[in-house]
Amino acid sequence: MALHDHGGFYYWGKEKLVETDNEHPMLAAYRKQYYDGISFPASLAQRGYAVIVIDMFYHGERRLILDEDLERGTNDRSKHEPEETIRKINQRAGSSEETVFRNILHSGFTWGGVLVWDDIRTVDYLQTRPEVDPRRIACAGLSVGGWRTVFLAGLDPRIKAACVVGWMTSFRYLIPHYEVYTVPSGMVPGLLEYMDYPDIGSLAMPSALLVVHGQQDSLFPPDGVKAAVDSLRQSYRAIGKPERFDTLFFNGPHKFSLEAQRKMMDWFDRWV
Repeated sequence: MALHDHGGFYYWGKEKLVETDNEHPMLAAYRKQYYDGISFPASLAQRGYAVIVIDMFYHGERRLILDEDLERGTNDRSKHEPEETIRKINQRAGSSEETVFRNILHSGFTWGGVLVWDDIRTVDYLQTRPEVDPRRIACAGLSVGGWRTVFLAGLDPRIKAACVVGWMTSFRYLIPHYEVYTVPSGMVPGLLEYMDYPDIGSLAMPSALLVVHGQQDSLFPPDGVKAAVDSLRQSYRAIGKPERFDTLFFNGPHKFSLEAQRKMMDWFDRWV
């Protein structure tokens, strides 16, 4: 399972990862910035993996569309909208995100719960496919895709290996200066009352877990990243499986570099 990122880019979801013919130039530019221009699901498929990518709620085909969009004929994925229009749609969706989050909470559930539920249901679907070995499923993602990876691997024992990119930190270090970089879909109310974010990752044990982080990633405090990695490493040592946890710190910003993608594929070849 390839889990797409947030990036403040709501107009597309799965297309940010999966390169298609005659795609919008904005998609190619986005992929170059965050994925070194590589469609990593395609790379995995070329390696022999069956790969699925879905639109995360509020992105792509599941994004915010207003009546005025339909009236004006804008916000239409079937055509190439001008870049200016897409940027306006992204900006509007971003400004509305906190309102959507509050409405979700008032309705008695969480945005994060929606994401995790969708991803678990995707595992259900994968297991019905004839080309998929139901005992050998892995997941990987950048940014909020990394957040989704942590929760999916932690809550679904069918995940045998995972690669978390650019979203591993102790929540305790986010407050009060870094939480501005997080997004409503990644908030779990009350989590710190009982546990920390890397503790969710430890629920993946004994499945294999790879954590990737750019050393120039300014979205997360370095001390928080170190604390989370140390906690996970100690957890895997405690169960006698230290080889099932690994890290890659590359010289770069918040992205899924080509170097990291190669490490991910080798990791999956070993553990899936």
